[in-house]
Amino acid sequence: MAVVTYRDALTQALREELQRDDRVFLMGEEVAQYNGAYKVSKGLLDEFGPMRIVDTPITELGFAGVGVGAAMVGLRPIVEFMTWNFALLAIDEVVNAAAKMLYMSGGQYKMPMVFRGPNGSALQLSAQHSQAWESWYAHIPGLKVCTPGTPADAKGLLKSAIRDDNPVVFLEGEMLYNTKGEVPDGEHIVPIGVAELKREGDHCSVITHGKMVLVAMKVADDLAKEGINIDVVDLRTVRPIDVEAIARSVQKTNRAVVLEEGWEICGMGSQVVDFIQRECFDDLDAPVLRVHQEDVPMPYAKNLERAAKPDAGKAIAAIKKVMYLD
Repeated sequence: MAVVTYRDALTQALREELQRDDRVFLMGEEVAQYNGAYKVSKGLLDEFGPMRIVDTPITELGFAGVGVGAAMVGLRPIVEFMTWNFALLAIDEVVNAAAKMLYMSGGQYKMPMVFRGPNGSALQLSAQHSQAWESWYAHIPGLKVCTPGTPADAKGLLKSAIRDDNPVVFLEGEMLYNTKGEVPDGEHIVPIGVAELKREGDHCSVITHGKMVLVAMKVADDLAKEGINIDVVDLRTVRPIDVEAIARSVQKTNRAVVLEEGWEICGMGSQVVDFIQRECFDDLDAPVLRVHQEDVPMPYAKNLERAAKPDAGKAIAAIKKVMYLD
């Protein structure tokens, strides 16, 4: 396996799929001449030319709609949003066009397209640029929603998303682009809708996804020094959710903490907890707890931003509480 950055893993996936299928093309703001706002499309313009690596105006609604039309006629567009916060301007095309087209056409129009870009908070980008959007899009029938937390999953899931005949919302952690990890050599595919047990233990299950996977792994390392071993279940895809993987873990540990980047109200963790209490109630030895962002717009000040974000300390406190160790 090669050790590569999350960014380079995404670039590998794009390059391999552009080479494999000439129906695939990438479009978005600054994806061509500038190599992408986060340099994910670096070098692709030189290799594939301006017909397949397409710079667009600053008009999310417009180029998302062009992507929908391209998918309807048999191409496989990848639409990059410079940030998912800007994708609010295109939500009509994502939710009312891409997600509905197969159903409303009676199965006549497939929608093989990917909407991708950075999601969640970074550092001091303040309230309008720091939001985690997975619960919004996971609410919508007709969409698949991927939230990779490691370079290997970023590459494997993006390749699967590009090959899928349904619209896929692909949420890349904004703070993950420079993180490194092992990526298998050769053809590497991660199936959509399959979680992975990133760490195995028997004291508590931590169910998480996206950027919080790294936090959960740090928590696992820290707690192991105290003799506490946790399962880290990385959902990887939040629509569909791999409920069987959640159940296997909770039935083994009998305790669960859900760790998520977004807000509490109507967050992804609500859905996970709902499943656990319906299907695993008799297995639980303690209430399920959630660790999430505080219920405020993301502050700009560093100290307030740190206080608002979910972190390892908050997760450890929750785990110890469900184990009755606090």
